[in-house]
Amino acid sequence: MKEELILTIHVLCTGAEAVKGRREDVVMVPFTGRAQGPDFTGETVGPGVDTQRIAKDGTVRLSARYMLAGRDSAGNSCRLFVENQSGEDGVLRPRIVTDSPVLAAWEDARLRSAVEGAPGGVTVRIWRETEA
Repeated sequence: MKEELILTIHVLCTGAEAVKGRREDVVMVPFTGRAQGPDFTGETVGPGVDTQRIAKDGTVRLSARYMLAGRDSAGNSCRLFVENQSGEDGVLRPRIVTDSPVLAAWEDARLRSAVEGAPGGVTVRIWRETEA
């Protein structure tokens, strides 16, 4: 499998809200951020939210949803909706919806992401996976 880095998102967390349930705890973290890559540069539209569901056995399920507004590599204004979720295997699999013809292939691409800690938030990197 070959991977191409398509997007890096610098996220600034703006707080957190939590509830402790009988079967799981849930933490919701609102955030803003800026994105850059070879084919897109932009910023979040309003806050996004990262939802962390933590089962009593320690299993963690992540889901982040946010919208980005910016420009594609052709210089056109465009938007991206990103939904980044952890699967059963723990791998983060983002899905992207866009109004950019330049980026339209991202809607059908097999994507993988990774999240790293950063001052005040995290850095999210999204790769497109292709056959080698």
